Amino acid sequence: MTFRWLKRYMPRSLYARGALILLVPVLTIQLVVSVVFIQRHFEGVTEQMSRNVILELGYLLDLAAAAPDAAAARARVGFAAEALALDIDLPADIGDPQDERLFYDLSGRVVTSELRAALPVAAVDLSDIRRVAITLATPHGPMEVSFRRSRVSASNPHQLLVLMVVVSLLMTLVAYAFLRNQLRPIARLAAAAEAFGKGRILPYRPGGATEVRSAGSAFLDMRNRIERQTQQRTLMLSGVSHDLRTPLTRMKLELSMLEDGPESEALRQDVNDMEKMLDTFLDFARLEALDDAVETDPLALARELVEKSRRAGQPVELGTAEGDGTAMLRPLAIERALDNLVTNAVRHGTRARVSCTLSGRAVRFSVEDDGSGIPAEARDEAMKPFQRLDAARNQNRGGGVGLGLAIAADIARQHGGALRLGESEMGGLRADLVLAR
Repeated sequence: MTFRWLKRYMPRSLYARGALILLVPVLTIQLVVSVVFIQRHFEGVTEQMSRNVILELGYLLDLAAAAPDAAAARARVGFAAEALALDIDLPADIGDPQDERLFYDLSGRVVTSELRAALPVAAVDLSDIRRVAITLATPHGPMEVSFRRSRVSASNPHQLLVLMVVVSLLMTLVAYAFLRNQLRPIARLAAAAEAFGKGRILPYRPGGATEVRSAGSAFLDMRNRIERQTQQRTLMLSGVSHDLRTPLTRMKLELSMLEDGPESEALRQDVNDMEKMLDTFLDFARLEALDDAVETDPLALARELVEKSRRAGQPVELGTAEGDGTAMLRPLAIERALDNLVTNAVRHGTRARVSCTLSGRAVRFSVEDDGSGIPAEARDEAMKPFQRLDAARNQNRGGGVGLGLAIAADIARQHGGALRLGESEMGGLRADLVLAR
């Protein structure tokens, strides 16, 4: 609960999270080692070595202060500096003295601080990483003292940092290569599952760790079981349709031999309705076998559907058409779904409008009408198979068998999308067929 806000900033992909799992411990270890080792070791050693040099520099200042003139001070200090391996210049021509230090010279900060705390220092020059130049104030003018850097500080810590960073990056790359081999089977499983959700079958072979192989095998078993159930449903309804068409054909033949009259006409209408119902049942059962997914232009598909509907005498108009590009769709299945939505729209209203919008991640087909609409509480029920909402929609204008919305919803799910019902700006029902792109 406390760290829920952190989820907004976490990467979404599996590879990015794997990289984060590797980098966070490495960076944390580097930070801890840098702080503890550099601060405790390098700073402590530098302070101790700087104090030793401070004693020598203090001795030179005492000699300069005790000399009666500048020449005597230069002679006394020069003799002592030579014994101490120090280079001096008294009096020194330094101009405007200023402290100088390289930005990565961490121990130089400690050297400057120690020298200024103990001596009358005018400037500390650490621009040369190998030497130290100090300007000291004496009664006979400024004195510049230079000596090797190794006398006041240990080896510069940046060398350790560079070595630590390089080795850490190398080990991180090696670890990520091994981790990637473990993540790749999971990514392939996710791609196969996503494709199957959109109605496509991708070749997949379980691999990776034991747990990933088990999940992959379970996915293959599930996919095969769903495919068998779909085939069995199709075969069953096809068999039922075939068995029912034989007596229907005999009935139509017998009705054709009867004399025309109100009774025979009513029977002919009943037989025609039964035949249409059988065709609708078969359409519902054969959704999987309509076609395969191909690169399709959704806008062209919407325009072609509107033209076909107009040629069939249906009052359908083309609405908004936004976006460009193609998407992996099953065009015959999409045409079947939109045709069902348009048929429902013109059945329950006086006119219909078809719109299509493409975004980066989805394709949206919208079919609107000016009919009575469907109440919000009944919309979920309306998309179930064989549901006829007599109270919500006018069934006296050639009602179907309750499969139009169910077929459209099933086709949307096969494309990784959904069918959403709402209120239309035209006053009736708005059906949005949202498909993953």
